[in-house]
Amino acid sequence: MAKILLLGAGKSATVLIEELAKWEANGRIKLTLCDPNYEQLKPQFEQIIQNSIQWNDLDVTNEKALSKIIMANDLVISMVPARFHPIVARWCLHHRCHLITPSYTSQDMKEMHDKVKANDLIFINEMGLDPGIDHMSAMEMLDDLRSEGGKITGFRSFTGGLVAPESDTNPWHYKFTWNPRNVILAGQGPAVAFKQEGRLKYIPYHKLFDRTELIDIEGYGAFEGYANRDSLSYRSIYGLEDIDTMYRGTFRRPPFCSGWHMLVQLGMTDDSYEMLIEEGMTYRDFTNLFLKYRDYDSVELKMAHYLDKKVNSEPMQLLDWLGLFSDQLVQRKKASPARILQDLLEDKWRLEPEDKDMIVMWHDVRYTKENTGEVEQRMTSSLVVIGEDQMRTAMAKTVGLPIVIAAKLIIDNQLMERGVLMPTLPSIYKPSLQYLESKGISFNHKVE
Repeated sequence: MAKILLLGAGKSATVLIEELAKWEANGRIKLTLCDPNYEQLKPQFEQIIQNSIQWNDLDVTNEKALSKIIMANDLVISMVPARFHPIVARWCLHHRCHLITPSYTSQDMKEMHDKVKANDLIFINEMGLDPGIDHMSAMEMLDDLRSEGGKITGFRSFTGGLVAPESDTNPWHYKFTWNPRNVILAGQGPAVAFKQEGRLKYIPYHKLFDRTELIDIEGYGAFEGYANRDSLSYRSIYGLEDIDTMYRGTFRRPPFCSGWHMLVQLGMTDDSYEMLIEEGMTYRDFTNLFLKYRDYDSVELKMAHYLDKKVNSEPMQLLDWLGLFSDQLVQRKKASPARILQDLLEDKWRLEPEDKDMIVMWHDVRYTKENTGEVEQRMTSSLVVIGEDQMRTAMAKTVGLPIVIAAKLIIDNQLMERGVLMPTLPSIYKPSLQYLESKGISFNHKVE
């Protein structure tokens, strides 16, 4: 019987826990769940887990305790924040324990490859939604086309964690379905880099949400996509070193990006410094901090002038709906603009108990084939997943289910490869996509 340790039992782990609990009930595995907040989390899992499953309030920063519990297991699934994965990985390597994470492969993790391989271990990273399902579905398309003699000339891919149409009740058409901080800070850092029609292109952060494109998903309408920070590294990952267009991005519903662009221009998404908050400061006062001093003009008028908008325009109404002109008090004494904004948005963009989330993914591949006289063709592939409830969200399904099949491949000894791996390998992506399809998660392909 395989012993599996799950580190982290947050929102994105609910479906994963439900599936692993079934294995435990069938006597296939021995499961241990670890989360420092397990007392608060435990009640929500009472209906789906067995009493035999062990719970632990382990904090991964306690490396002595972490080492001890990893030593007692065969496979670790790490759902903790990505910055802790290298710590977990080092102890997995030390105790000869396999590892799965849904996070990007860090440089620290890459440097472990030879040692992991030498110890006959499997460390699979990027085994979630994005990264994860995006890799697997893309590689299936690309490998199939290449096997038919196709030459890939362009690749674009977008993914978005959104709110389902029936739960879309605000003018931003957005609610938090995952970590709010990641949403607030999206796109910050080095300039976005991608390749378009043979030319390298860059977008600085202050222009990122103003450089979007509209894409229609059949049955679900229009989405707007903005570029992710790093598209160029995926050329080597996907075997597309000579490709003319390489672009990866994130989906939102219009007019989200135009509204967010205004917040970026104001400086409200800046997390690089902390502001001193005066006693009794309101969000109207907070907004006024970023505008010129004109005591004879209203905050709304100064904002409209700064953004070159009309006071009663739709963009200004978006900001008004957020409460940026309200008398709601700022609850912090010292914080970055981004943190202060996040407090407001966590209330305004809260996912209500009856709400459902939605995952949308779309790939666009351009290619030529010799038998078509080098005429460029196009294949698109789209995925839409709607959540069921607060436990079985679309995000939890698309993050958790890929990990379930990866765990099966490892404990059943179905993988020949060893080392630090990604799901771009056929031995991983083929059974994974088949499993996802059996769970109702499948892509709609179209050739144009």
